[in-house]
Amino acid sequence: MSASILVTKFFVPPSRSKLVPRPRLIERLDKSLHHKLTLISAPAGFGKTTLVTEWLDSLRLDAKTVKNDGNRIGWVSLDEGDNDPVRFLTYFITAINQSEGIDAALGKEALSMLHTPQPPPIQTILTSLINEIAAITYRIILVLDDLHLIDDQSIHDALNFLLENIPPQMHLVIATREDPYLPLSRLRTRDQMTELRAADLRFTSTETADFLNKMMGLNLAADDIAALEARTEGWIAGLQLASLALQGNILLRGHIDSSRLIQTFTGSHRLVLDYLVEEVLNQQPEDVQDFLLKTAVLNRMTASLCDTLTGQNNGQMTLEMLERANLFIIPLDNKRSWYRYHHLFADLLRQRLRQTHEDLVLKLHLRASEWYKQNDHLPEAIQHALAAKDFETAADLTELAWRPMNM
Repeated sequence: MSASILVTKFFVPPSRSKLVPRPRLIERLDKSLHHKLTLISAPAGFGKTTLVTEWLDSLRLDAKTVKNDGNRIGWVSLDEGDNDPVRFLTYFITAINQSEGIDAALGKEALSMLHTPQPPPIQTILTSLINEIAAITYRIILVLDDLHLIDDQSIHDALNFLLENIPPQMHLVIATREDPYLPLSRLRTRDQMTELRAADLRFTSTETADFLNKMMGLNLAADDIAALEARTEGWIAGLQLASLALQGNILLRGHIDSSRLIQTFTGSHRLVLDYLVEEVLNQQPEDVQDFLLKTAVLNRMTASLCDTLTGQNNGQMTLEMLERANLFIIPLDNKRSWYRYHHLFADLLRQRLRQTHEDLVLKLHLRASEWYKQNDHLPEAIQHALAAKDFETAADLTELAWRPMNM
């Protein structure tokens, strides 16, 4: 193996000691092996990597069943440095070659072609690899973890070519915070892909209770569990952070008023704030951060409303980009006309807006009020007028709303 290869990138992360079993998702991953691709796409902290490692462990433990008959597992933990096509393909091919039980010669020809002074086109190299894989008698499961860190178009083109021509002997698993630039609609239409998204990964009520009480040892009442589930919307990292906050209070005081603490657990809680700022907000370009902050005053949003608040005309494109990037945004209808932010993310954005652009807050509420008035949504118009402390406008809007009712 080349000295420039970092072998730890091929290590499957160890399973966590405190793990909530997720048989419903493991079953879906088992069935996914009949497809070309499994795409696990969700925001930070939804347990993507943890789920895949749990699934791979289940495959290894079931070695005596048909379920694991002939499976070989490869893994690559990607980082920003892998945006170079030669480096990416080196890790991609080597991960296959180094998988336990793989023929030592598999992929060697493709690697040799890749590292010649004047390598042939990427499709030629992949054709060699695909032909070799098509000749084996077992299945290779290759996991690409953190693909959202790869933005080089030639690499996405290479993956597209691979998926278009992948033989039945190979299954690709992609874990990412945002959708890759792959023909997902085509794969979906052809029933060649299994998808797991935030709605699938979020903890159910039962899983939330198991995590908080069995895994974290908190012994919370059912009402407190339900309140925390509603507050976090099943976001696993949010539940983890809430658990740490509750445990911290036990250590400090010897007991906790769990109901009171849960009610105060918001996106501005220090643990949540640090996580979301570091893992989500600071990773975005300035124009995206500006959009997020200015639209944070809204409980729900649509493209033209966003344009009114931001002064731009790219609201629809930005909303679609945010959804594709899994930036804690939730569609409210099938047409993708209306959206809202995850509760804790919205809390964070509003606090950040107050800290950095306090002078804008009232102006943004006024703009929102005017948009809602012009579009005949008077209750929301009144709400934002009150938030803007424009009580005269709020009174006028209230009178306007009552007129049809008194006629």
